Amino acid sequence: MAHSHEAHHHERPRDLTRNQELVLTTLNNADAPLSAYDILDRLRDEGLRAPLQVYRALEKLIEHGLAHRLESLNAFVCCADANCHGRASGTAAFAICSGCGRVDEFADPEVTARLAAWAGETGFGLERTTIELRGRCAECRKAA
Repeated sequence: MAHSHEAHHHERPRDLTRNQELVLTTLNNADAPLSAYDILDRLRDEGLRAPLQVYRALEKLIEHGLAHRLESLNAFVCCADANCHGRASGTAAFAICSGCGRVDEFADPEVTARLAAWAGETGFGLERTTIELRGRCAECRKAA
């Protein structure tokens, strides 16, 4: 089941700092992945000036399972999958449209199970799994 990143999601841990709240809200309100500098630009008026403040906040949000880093874009999105919440070892899969930049997050328990089984067999200590699918969304393919 695919989720678009427009929905507002789950309970936030009560111990988020002001910076973490600001960064999470910024990601929540964005309609596309944001780089740390995009986030910084949007939060300048809130008093965030240093990229390090944003990176620290992002690190914590990722640890809490509230955000994900898309490696290929070097950008961040808030987590749309409630099941992934707080479980760093959960598998997050993202379909990234190269046309409009839309990102859909989906979870596939079978894929997660297969990867966990492989990790178990090989003794690989899985910390987090992010799968990125690149292509064109249905809308962009229709328009082509």
